[in-house]
Amino acid sequence: HEGVSAWAILVSEVMLQQTPVVRVLPRWQEWMRRWPSPADLADAPTAEVLRCWDRLGYPRRAQRLQECARAIVRDHGGRMPHGQDALRALPGIGEYTAAAVTAFAHHGRAVVVDTNIRRVLARSVRGRALPDRTYSAAERALATRSLPASRERSVAWNQAVMELGALVCTARSPRCTQCPLAGNGCAWFAAGRPAPEQDTRRRQAFEGTDRQMRGLIMALLRREGSAAQEQLMALDRQDPERVRRGMRTLVADGLAVPDRAGLSLP
Repeated sequence: HEGVSAWAILVSEVMLQQTPVVRVLPRWQEWMRRWPSPADLADAPTAEVLRCWDRLGYPRRAQRLQECARAIVRDHGGRMPHGQDALRALPGIGEYTAAAVTAFAHHGRAVVVDTNIRRVLARSVRGRALPDRTYSAAERALATRSLPASRERSVAWNQAVMELGALVCTARSPRCTQCPLAGNGCAWFAAGRPAPEQDTRRRQAFEGTDRQMRGLIMALLRREGSAAQEQLMALDRQDPERVRRGMRTLVADGLAVPDRAGLSLP
């Protein structure tokens, strides 16, 4: 992260929530070109911010980032605050993002627990193929115990274990023969790599959901012009109830505003 600002790291962490790196990278580069500082984003038209977010999904994140930028300008003179408490006080910034900025931007000691670190700890310490389905108190306690006490070593540990999970200790087809822990302290490997417990929860299909409809409406609004409005009307004729629900919730979330033509970006 050398030469990358704390603001750029915060933007990348928010974009990477529930979105793979390959989709985030071009959006992040474009975003930082347009709005390299919190003050730049704070002054930007919200409609432009939502258009630049493009198809990253969960567009409320773009809106929260702009609210975050405005709070940094208003409360911190446009400079990223230090300390996890100050970072978590910003709009839309949770435990993980505050820890990631502290560790990777400010080089402070922080428990940064992403899916990769969770998986490495689940295998190496708990002897399980996969971490718990949701981030548990037991996992938080394990990560806290595992983090080295010194600031410098803790920053290196976070980066190294995250990289190990992303490149070697992957969810599918882990490369155990290349792993430094395989013959030296991995409980899962020592146990013969037992299979994960069966996940019997039913997955909700995306096709036909209100979230899919909201995404379709947002895609049309980003295009602007009469053609977009015509397509929105065509959608409305196909599935009026779901379209109106989608429009209503987008307006309630502040992602769209009613106008004479029907709906537009704020």
